[in-house]
Amino acid sequence: MAKVSIVAKLPLRPGTRDEFVAAFSQMYPVVAEEEGTLTYTLHLDAKDEDLVWVYEMYASDEALAAHSGSDGMKAGLAAFGGFIAGRAELIRMIPVGGKDLDLSE
Repeated sequence: MAKVSIVAKLPLRPGTRDEFVAAFSQMYPVVAEEEGTLTYTLHLDAKDEDLVWVYEMYASDEALAAHSGSDGMKAGLAAFGGFIAGRAELIRMIPVGGKDLDLSE
């Protein structure tokens, strides 16, 4: 099975970045318990304070599906979803190499 990664571009309601970051932080202990979630990192946009990015990597499509449908993700969306303005843009990728990246199955 190939690993899969996602970059999520999340536009925020103006002026809510700090509140979003605080609410989003509840996801860290959730994903720490997900065996197939390998990386889950929130990034602030360097130029736009109303834009954040999430980089995610999963062991497989099944791990991504498990994360996406988990109770923890549902609770997270309830906590931070109200800060998102408009539609999130999700870019799906297949990692092929890099520093500290184990692509063995």
